[in-house]
Amino acid sequence: MSMRWQRCCRAELSCQRESALSISLQETRIDIAIGPIAALRGGQSGQPRVLALHGWLDNAASFLPLAQHLHDIELVAIDLPGHGHSVHLPAGIPYTFELAVHHVLDVADALGWERFGLLGHSMGAAIASLVAAAAPERVEKLACIEALGSLTHPAEEAGQRMRESVTAARALRGKNKRVFSQIAPAISARMAANQMSEPVARLLVERGVQQVPEGLVWSSDQRLMVPTFLRPVEAQIAALLASIECPTQVVFATPAQPYLPDDQRRRLVAALGNGQAHFLPGSHHLHMETPAEVAAVLTQFLATP
Repeated sequence: MSMRWQRCCRAELSCQRESALSISLQETRIDIAIGPIAALRGGQSGQPRVLALHGWLDNAASFLPLAQHLHDIELVAIDLPGHGHSVHLPAGIPYTFELAVHHVLDVADALGWERFGLLGHSMGAAIASLVAAAAPERVEKLACIEALGSLTHPAEEAGQRMRESVTAARALRGKNKRVFSQIAPAISARMAANQMSEPVARLLVERGVQQVPEGLVWSSDQRLMVPTFLRPVEAQIAALLASIECPTQVVFATPAQPYLPDDQRRRLVAALGNGQAHFLPGSHHLHMETPAEVAAVLTQFLATP
């Protein structure tokens, strides 16, 4: 067991004030066509299988606090490509939701999982929604936290968005990553950026930095910062959500995030053919800050065959 994993476990326990984990997650590696995918795996074989997908610029540690409140499932939380300890996409290949759908299915194939549940937070919830719509024969259940379907954009602003994406992508050439002399400033930066408590930010940062001669840098691929070249309009996402066949449970924090106003997220939930939403007080990372409350909504849903 690595020293980093030991630190993550200690931070998790101090954050949650409990002495035992319902699901003990262990480091593992899953090889797919693009390269190695790092993951945390736990639970019992033979229980319902759940693949967990984290949010943008997060990593598999996003699910450490929640895991100790879950039971009766087999859980695999991956570092999506370009995040955490996982492989980065080759030069010239952009990070898109289309590719992410295939990466998730490739992971499931490598695990030998023909049918499985999906648990996603933020960007991971968006990707999970797309997988459920694109491969309904593979997904048994869908649990989304703080997102449902991908983000949308007004059609009339498509040209401006494309220009911003191209400009940002080309500006990355030769750009160096920010270097931290020690881990504390990196934790402070995540706390400020995402309004996180220190123990929660520490979990993500300890898995999300790498050592270089000058100090520590983020391990995530800088290309993840490039705005999406083109986003769908809301009507497309609503139609996509309506095509999802599996039972779906959504958990949203209140108040709503500015990028997904409450009226819009309620419209998206209403588009589901077999889904419902639960609203809990909290921040965007409520599954980390208040995991017991989120688990109370999701545990039975995920564990029931």
